[in-house]
Amino acid sequence: MHKFLTLPFYVKFACTLISIIALVYIAKIGQTIIAPLILGSLIALLLLPFARFMENKLRFPRTLAAIVALLLFTTLVIGVFTLIGSQLTHMKEDWPAFEQQIVNGIKQLQKWVETTFHINYSEQMNYITDTATKSIGQGTAILGIALLSVSSLFVLLVFTFLYTFFILIYRSHIVRFFLLLNNQSHHNVVMDIVMQIQYVVKRYLIGLVIQMFIVAALTFIALSIIGIKYSLMLAIITGVLNVLPYIGIFTSMLIVSIIAFATSSLTHVLFVVLAMVLVHVVDGNFVVPKIVGSKVQINSLFAMLAIIVGEMLWGISGMFLAIPVLAICKIIFDRIKDLKPWGYLLGEEEQDKKQFISILEIHNEDKK
Repeated sequence: MHKFLTLPFYVKFACTLISIIALVYIAKIGQTIIAPLILGSLIALLLLPFARFMENKLRFPRTLAAIVALLLFTTLVIGVFTLIGSQLTHMKEDWPAFEQQIVNGIKQLQKWVETTFHINYSEQMNYITDTATKSIGQGTAILGIALLSVSSLFVLLVFTFLYTFFILIYRSHIVRFFLLLNNQSHHNVVMDIVMQIQYVVKRYLIGLVIQMFIVAALTFIALSIIGIKYSLMLAIITGVLNVLPYIGIFTSMLIVSIIAFATSSLTHVLFVVLAMVLVHVVDGNFVVPKIVGSKVQINSLFAMLAIIVGEMLWGISGMFLAIPVLAICKIIFDRIKDLKPWGYLLGEEEQDKKQFISILEIHNEDKK
């Protein structure tokens, strides 16, 4: 048996670093194509059981099953946003009260600033006027960025819809391509990777949906007890934003606090913050470990790094896609001999003790 040339560590490290830089660069410049492709693949994995049910049990053609599954999913998403929109339309009736409450709060804040920092009312107004004038000068740029964001979101949704549809249709064709790409002796490993990706990602997405409903229900109960108006809308927003790891709950807390301040008193705002913190504690210590965390064994350090890098590359969509992409990478790393150390690095320490022993055994065999 011929033995391949063993490269020095610094050569391997340089090749790895160059590969990572190249992948990040490709991900950045190919955002318009790659981000909706990954999102469409995740949605396709989520809809795959329903599509298979229609194909096998109801004898639907694959194209028709893909269309029906995608239309039902789209209808569900539109229904959620329609429910939020209907709640928003009711807020316009209370807008004068919102405005008056915010104005009163600003006046109290100005009085506090004047008392504490000895800055009189006229100086405060001059500062606000100067700031507003500078902001108006940048209004055109801000409007352009907003329009660009809306157009980018529209493109993302359209491409995601199309990618999901075509992946559901050509899923077997794609799997056969990966089999043809590899030697026949590696077909078992390829099929194991495909099956594990389907299982882990599907369970992870289902766990996220369950987590979303649980967080929304807990938030709705808490806000209803406190007596906050539009508690259903705020609970749905909290559940949706909670999909964004680490920052979603704090963003929703800010939104709910502003609405609570505009519709009630400062005391209610304090109760809202306390309730949201309690919901986050329950979610982080019970819901995530039991429902979501058990499906994807990624340690918190690299999960946080992935979210930061995802936000830098693709914005909010990158933050959502970071954990599933990292989970897919870990599945692949764990099943390829030369990449096992990277899979171990991404995983939790307690779950990967056996994997660490197997890696040592592999290295010992290579030395022999």
